[in-house]
Amino acid sequence: MQELRKTTGGAIRGSIDDGVASFLGVPYAAAPVGPLRFARPEPAVWDGERDATAPGPTAPQLPTDRPGMPALSPVTGPGWIPGSDYLTADVRTPDTADRLPVLVFLHGGAFVGGASRATVYDGSALAREGAVVITVNYRLGVPGFADLPGVLANRGLHDQIAALAWVHANAAAFGGDADRITVFGESAGALSVADLLAAAPPGLVRRAIVQSGGGSHVLEREQAAVTTAALAADLGVAPADLVDVPDEGLVAAVGRLAAYPPDLAVEGRRDPLMGLAPLGPVLDGELLDRQPVDAVAAGAAAEVDLLVGSNAEEMALYRMVFDVLGVPAPDEDALLAAVARLHPDPADVVAAYRSAGRGATPAEVADAVGTDWMFGVPTRRLADAHTGSTWRYRFDWRSPGHDGRLGASHAMELPFVFDTVGRADTAALAVPDTDETRALATRMRTAWVAFARDGDPGWPQYPAATRIFDTEDDLTDAPDGPEQAVWEGVR
Repeated sequence: MQELRKTTGGAIRGSIDDGVASFLGVPYAAAPVGPLRFARPEPAVWDGERDATAPGPTAPQLPTDRPGMPALSPVTGPGWIPGSDYLTADVRTPDTADRLPVLVFLHGGAFVGGASRATVYDGSALAREGAVVITVNYRLGVPGFADLPGVLANRGLHDQIAALAWVHANAAAFGGDADRITVFGESAGALSVADLLAAAPPGLVRRAIVQSGGGSHVLEREQAAVTTAALAADLGVAPADLVDVPDEGLVAAVGRLAAYPPDLAVEGRRDPLMGLAPLGPVLDGELLDRQPVDAVAAGAAAEVDLLVGSNAEEMALYRMVFDVLGVPAPDEDALLAAVARLHPDPADVVAAYRSAGRGATPAEVADAVGTDWMFGVPTRRLADAHTGSTWRYRFDWRSPGHDGRLGASHAMELPFVFDTVGRADTAALAVPDTDETRALATRMRTAWVAFARDGDPGWPQYPAATRIFDTEDDLTDAPDGPEQAVWEGVR
């Protein structure tokens, strides 16, 4: 069964299945090709009816399930599906929707990968709960986030703002309420949501959910210049000429750089991305003139309800990838060297984490430190900084994958939030389809929709309480261990 809707760009024809209407690959901006490849996004307009029954192309990126890599495609998507029209949104809505809350999701992928069409992001279950669910593609890699001479910076963030403006203008066409738009994201998508708290025009969103992100990960331009220079040297061109390199060349160069990321801890500044991503948003003076957490502390987004959280063992996913790739686990010297890139007193940090029982081996301590530096501490700082209504959660459910070492890793909450448990059980996340996991998925799905609908996910505001999601949920007023005191004053 098919369904016709009219948007500001033109008419689209989607499909209806089990009470959910789907409109896939709908352009929210014109194809970023030719003069638009490194420019501001422009509106998309087409004649006649556009087929929206199948997913569209994805942003240029490396293939996902390539040889030697773990099976992450259910979370990251299929990799690069070529096509010029990839600034698109996938919309899922109840076929009888009317003025429902709208959830707009920004995918992760270290700003160089990911796609809205990933299996785990299927918004059908959230739609059946009573929301319009829209997943968004945006420019990645060099076209999206490299800071290049003479062209617009933060193009990927501009895409996200354009997508939110499109959603605001077209929410009613899908049965949504333009006054109840919630933007949410995970990993790089969560960092983007935090950036948008400072950068998005007021009134564009009513609520925001930050899943494993924070507001202190934006690069200084001097740091971004290190990556730009490395890419240019790899390709044998001047930095200004990177705009002339075809997408295939840029994707390959980013892949080589990601394997051996440059040290962005320049001029006494620590690398805010901890070497996990070679590219990211920059302090451009237009969208971002300071770290988002500082803008939020000064009152930015005070009118936006905020739900923010992280996972208990974020770095376990990266450790699994390192193991699959044959990267040796760190010894004591390597641990101290790694922590020294983050803190002026690495021995004190290691001692604090060991005293708190956060690891016995160097690898375990390294993962605990990375979990806090990259995700846990920025989550707390963003929650503390927000001057409006704030809720916080922590995801503690442990996957049995990777011989039990995967635990409550990075991205592990995604199949529960989207309630796609049972569809991601063969992926690297190793989420089994059981009564226990389905019950947890139900609790998270309903909490996210309740927050989007009413501004209340179902537990007291922070700092009075933090929700712990696990086999049996709990509340705590002390979600952060004493070892995190070592990070006070360290940015």
